[in-house]
Amino acid sequence: MLLSEVAYARPATLEQALGVLAEHPGARALAGGQTLVNVMKARAASPDVLVDLSGIPELKGIELGSDGTLELGPMTTYTELIGSSEARARPILGEVCAQIADVQVRNRGTIGGNVCASDPTNHLPPVMVAVGAEFRVSGTGGERTVPAEEFFLGVYMTAAGPGELLTKITIPPGRSDGFASVPIGVDGTCIVNAAASLNGGVRVVLGCVGATPVAVEPASADAEAVRDAVRDADLDPPSDVHASADYRRHLAEVVAARAVERAGKGS
Repeated sequence: MLLSEVAYARPATLEQALGVLAEHPGARALAGGQTLVNVMKARAASPDVLVDLSGIPELKGIELGSDGTLELGPMTTYTELIGSSEARARPILGEVCAQIADVQVRNRGTIGGNVCASDPTNHLPPVMVAVGAEFRVSGTGGERTVPAEEFFLGVYMTAAGPGELLTKITIPPGRSDGFASVPIGVDGTCIVNAAASLNGGVRVVLGCVGATPVAVEPASADAEAVRDAVRDADLDPPSDVHASADYRRHLAEVVAARAVERAGKGS
């Protein structure tokens, strides 16, 4: 299906982009376009103006601080992150991005677009919560920092409000992380996924089992302790053509234990 007619803006600076968004309440930011364009083709979204962020240098780049902290521009593509030597300071990022869809999508899709879509089946939201990421959100009225666990508010809903943009992702140092999933076919989305971090405790974050990532903190990295923590979370996942709610609850235990095991191997 072809796109409906829509106005298009390609600002050169962050200030210009925020100005267009403030001027047009029905405008939508265009990052990689891998989700938004398809949603528009399906007539599920009809923005007044598409604000293309690809020409804004401030929203790109990967920087590694002397203490191991990573700063990621939200317009960084999956492919750029996978190939970045700086991003190897937190290996889980490249490892997970390499599992997203196919080469064409990875070349166009951006990490900011992935998290701002807040799709419960996306790979990066649970990863960002697990690694303790912080998101800088900017608008014409200023900027603020939002912890990843407070950023995802619901299906397709985030703490970035109307007229605001995600402008920086900050990830603290750490290497003991793991990710596991059960995908729907090769290069498909996940039925259930889980990210785990053993940096200063045991933390597991589940995806595809609720409207937002679900974090649990097992008593230890022991597989049975992880499974117990997932069971105690009283998950209420959806049923669909790919899996029943009961099966997703079972898979959540399995992938959580696998993610913790892989995190242990990275320590």
